[in-house]
Amino acid sequence: MSSTEDDIAAPVPVTAAQTPAPAEQIAFHRLARVRPRYRWWRVLLTGLVALAFYVLLLLLLMVPVGVASVLVPEWGAELQVLLVTMEYFDLDRPWLLVVLVLPLILMIPPLLLASRIVEGRGVGLLSSVAGRLRLGWLGRSLLLALAVFAVYFAVSLGLSAVTGTEVVPDFSHPNLWIMVLLVLLLIPFQAAAEEYVFRGYLMQLVGGWLRHPAFAILLPVPLFVLGHGYDVWGAASVGVFAIVAAWLCWRTGGLEAAISLHIVNNVLIFLFGSVGMVDANATSGTPVDLLASTAAMVVYALLADRWARRLGIERTLAVAPIPASRGAEGTHRLDTVIHG
Repeated sequence: MSSTEDDIAAPVPVTAAQTPAPAEQIAFHRLARVRPRYRWWRVLLTGLVALAFYVLLLLLLMVPVGVASVLVPEWGAELQVLLVTMEYFDLDRPWLLVVLVLPLILMIPPLLLASRIVEGRGVGLLSSVAGRLRLGWLGRSLLLALAVFAVYFAVSLGLSAVTGTEVVPDFSHPNLWIMVLLVLLLIPFQAAAEEYVFRGYLMQLVGGWLRHPAFAILLPVPLFVLGHGYDVWGAASVGVFAIVAAWLCWRTGGLEAAISLHIVNNVLIFLFGSVGMVDANATSGTPVDLLASTAAMVVYALLADRWARRLGIERTLAVAPIPASRGAEGTHRLDTVIHG
């Protein structure tokens, strides 16, 4: 055999430089590092810009309302009620619910706009590792949450009836169906808005700095609790909710299961409150309430996690690392297809 033939037949050794680097699996709380403009300070800047946009948006709404309340005495009298009331769920004044939840819903546009301006493409990564809100999984998790919390409320209300508390629905109020319509139209968006801020933005803010998911899950919890004016037992329940929702985001790779939990919990409370079966304005709780609600949330979370795995719901985003020389400021930015 000639030397030429030997050269052709000889295998070419594969060097380490020729071997493609394995894809890195990026969890939900670390997705900010995938954005094309990532720097450690940019996600924090996103929050500040979003806050500025949010204040501007609220002013644009409040100024016309203030002018109208001066020009229309009846509106002015109602505005005085708004300024002194602590009970925003009132069948006599359904508009109070709008005032309660609309400012929360309006957090979404400023956050998404600020995220796009400051961090570039990939706004959809605030929703999930797929770069979008996965509507199919959202629908399935909504059904699961509804099933779990239907059992929870049935047991809770049943025990109340057994212990002597009157649990009889009242459908007589003339504004009942207006309130039901407002609850069904507004509460899903209110719940989603809180999840985008506390489980989307804040988890990825912390996750951009600290790798372990425990930090991203736990550090935003106090802020979420402070946003709800409850007593110690109610605050503890809110804290458990925040932990469970954040854990679901990490485990399922997106906000969908947490949004479903939030929607079903809030909608059922307000619907039962509309017919007088629960106090939708309650700000206090008991140790029994805390244990019962915790059990329901944990059962839902475990079932949702298991179902997501069976359905093959993506938990992480696979990306190819870029050469170190292309990185900046010691970060591990990643070269990948960005959604949004």
